[in-house]
Amino acid sequence: MNGGEIYMTFPVLVEACDGQFAASLVGVPKVRVVGPSRSQAISSLRAEIERRVAAGELLTLDIETIGVSNLAGKYDKDLTLRTICDDAYRARDADRGQ
Repeated sequence: MNGGEIYMTFPVLVEACDGQFAASLVGVPKVRVVGPSRSQAISSLRAEIERRVAAGELLTLDIETIGVSNLAGKYDKDLTLRTICDDAYRARDADRGQ
């Protein structure tokens, strides 16, 4: 990245097609171009994706995760959990006769 530019990454499929190359946006079969060479097909697809991004047709969405993954690190500064764990380990060790 240069100068604060923001890049988006899109998965692309490139395959040989009747002596030419077809490049398409994975998951969006309507976004497909055909060119005489692999590099030209990719270049044309890049231009088509850029056009659609500029028009607001393609964008990225940040989705908040749901579930226990939201808890990762949430209580890392809370000593209560550490105290509960220490008490549980002491009780376990006492039951084992240690």
